[in-house]
Amino acid sequence: MRRVVRGFWGPRPESAEALADRWQRTLDGLAELVPQAADAWSQVHGNGPATAFTPEGKALLDALRAAQSAADWSDLTGTGLRLVGTGTPGWEAEVSGLAGGAPEFLLQSLAIVLHAPDAAVVPEEDVLALLARVWEPDFGDVSDDDVLDALEDEAGYAVGDPVVGRTGYLSPARAALVPDGLEAVRQELPGGGELLSIAAPGDSAAVVRAYERLREAGALAPLPRPMDRPVL
Repeated sequence: MRRVVRGFWGPRPESAEALADRWQRTLDGLAELVPQAADAWSQVHGNGPATAFTPEGKALLDALRAAQSAADWSDLTGTGLRLVGTGTPGWEAEVSGLAGGAPEFLLQSLAIVLHAPDAAVVPEEDVLALLARVWEPDFGDVSDDDVLDALEDEAGYAVGDPVVGRTGYLSPARAALVPDGLEAVRQELPGGGELLSIAAPGDSAAVVRAYERLREAGALAPLPRPMDRPVL
């Protein structure tokens, strides 16, 4: 089963060193939570084949600096990095990010895609909590293809809109707008944001209901464009 754990935020300029630290904490945390997903890593490049990658500080910093030296790099857009990890049979992880920039219209993001056997227990909520602690996003979600299809077809969700999935993360200002009576378990995280446990795998209808209630309450309002801050 394919699971997608994502976080999004607005402009937040950061140095390569700061980004390397966030990447390191992400990969270290992922190794603790899902050790079977990534015994070996490779870096995916825009041109040419993937190359073996050792996820440690200097290699991460070098990769980010190399991305920033590319001819088409822009400090406004952010710095991109994409890593793929292979583990025990049936398991795979992909981590991709675009961060450190100050775009006016394009959200910054970090996405973790986990492939696991259908019957495997995957701590997806813990992975989203890790992403929230490390990257301090504006909003985030745990989704799969069925959830995203249901949100698009039944609730009018479009790519780039603030969203929650089976689990959602909302930054403090968004969490303050969560309506009473929402069918979700709320957990406050360090920094004041909240993790919302909304539905079990396969229950896309519950996700659609929660998404619509949160959107109506303003908790999923988009950042104003042009964007001038990382969170609502």
